[in-house]
Amino acid sequence: MSALAWSSIVSLAAWVWLLLGQGFFWRTDQRLPPRRGPQPTRWPRVAVVVPARDEAAVLPSSLPSLLAQDYPGVAEVFLVDDGSTDGTGRLATELAGRCGGLPLTVVSPGEPEPGWTGKLWALRHGMALARTRGPEFLLLTDADIAHAPDGLRRLVAAAVDNDLDLVSQMARLRVGSPWERLVVPAFVYFFAQLYPFRWINRARPRATAAAGGCVLLRTETAVAADVPEAIRQAVIDDVSLARAVRRSGGRIWLGLAEGVDSVRPYPGLGELWRMVARSAYAQLRHSPLLLAGTVAGLVLVYLVPPTALVVGARDGDAVAAWAGGTAWAVMTGTYLPMLRYYRQPPWLAPLLPLTAFLYLLMTVDSAVQHYRGRGAAWKGRTYARPDAASDR
Repeated sequence: MSALAWSSIVSLAAWVWLLLGQGFFWRTDQRLPPRRGPQPTRWPRVAVVVPARDEAAVLPSSLPSLLAQDYPGVAEVFLVDDGSTDGTGRLATELAGRCGGLPLTVVSPGEPEPGWTGKLWALRHGMALARTRGPEFLLLTDADIAHAPDGLRRLVAAAVDNDLDLVSQMARLRVGSPWERLVVPAFVYFFAQLYPFRWINRARPRATAAAGGCVLLRTETAVAADVPEAIRQAVIDDVSLARAVRRSGGRIWLGLAEGVDSVRPYPGLGELWRMVARSAYAQLRHSPLLLAGTVAGLVLVYLVPPTALVVGARDGDAVAAWAGGTAWAVMTGTYLPMLRYYRQPPWLAPLLPLTAFLYLLMTVDSAVQHYRGRGAAWKGRTYARPDAASDR
């Protein structure tokens, strides 16, 4: 057999294994656990902490949804203005005055100290202030996330009913522009492939992760895990947070969201590219070996199948064409549930190899920027590689 035929057979075998042996990552049924039993007689106190840097453009679409939470217990919102230059803090106060609802406190901690990433520096101050109110739970949510009116109540009920220390929902990202349709559902698909939700949610977990846009955390667990100090250098703060909680003995749940939506637009490829590239190489622990393995894996798993089908059909290589076409069909089938979740047309599924190729280029670019000394960049800040990795 030809080298292409052998490669296509290996790719097909990889897809059979991904289909059946990677925690059924492609399924989208991991949703917030339903209520069990009657409503609580006492709802725990909750503090909502929102780190925000230059978020004036999205805040009118997100903050009112937090202030309007229909929560039976005591809750309040703390927005941490992380050195914004666009009037984020002032706008937040104005929105609270117009919308009413939950009490809002706006604080500004100043520039991060050395060894801290900006978001975690903001969380440190917000969580410290929130803890003075004695909350039993902390909701850590990004400034671009809009929540359904019953979102906080459902999160707390799930944590209390299931004795969970961290409940995290993967916010539904905005999908409007053609580039968003091509790239965004695949972002969540690849994340789930790397961290299968079923493995995370098992009684004996085989993976650990969280989604930083929406994290409900027990206050006593945050203290036991020394969060956020223990992860202060982390660029991928959500996965690092989950690992810190798990190390402290906490129980974690992660799933797809209903009623938790990102309102941040990524209309062009450039914005999406920067979103992925800013942390892709950090995900690989800044390892050239892991980078090479990732590139080789993406080529074998995502690019070989369509290549083998086309070239095999052209050259009369029946084995390559059959194995490549079958692998591509399995790949397409596993992507369809995520497209349905994002309410996108099924004809996008066969384009997954193209999207994977873009992610390959984004990952390589992330490494190139790192070795040029630019590190992970976000909103005017650049984070070099930490001396000691904090997200292991």
